[in-house]
Amino acid sequence: MAVDENQRSTEEWEARLGAELRALRIAADLDQVELARRADISLGALKNLESGRGSTLRSLVRVVRALGRSDWIDSLAPPITVSPLAMLGTRRSSAPRQRVGRRRAPAEG
Repeated sequence: MAVDENQRSTEEWEARLGAELRALRIAADLDQVELARRADISLGALKNLESGRGSTLRSLVRVVRALGRSDWIDSLAPPITVSPLAMLGTRRSSAPRQRVGRRRAPAEG
């Protein structure tokens, strides 16, 4: 059964991210002590991240960078390549705008 990503709780996201970090650490053949040292964070902070109990954003960024996965951070805020304002400008016609005038009452006479 597929889980709707938008329906996950914060705790579920933390657990999923922690599991991913743990898998990356193991794949890199690092123990928790060594990764914590490389990331310059406490062992407790790393254990909290991996167990899904959370930590600080600073600790998360340091661990991700120490694992060589800065692409994760980049994927959170990809560079803007198209300006939304420029897109609005391309939709408009190049013809000059026409004013809509008020109807005038017919002249009496």
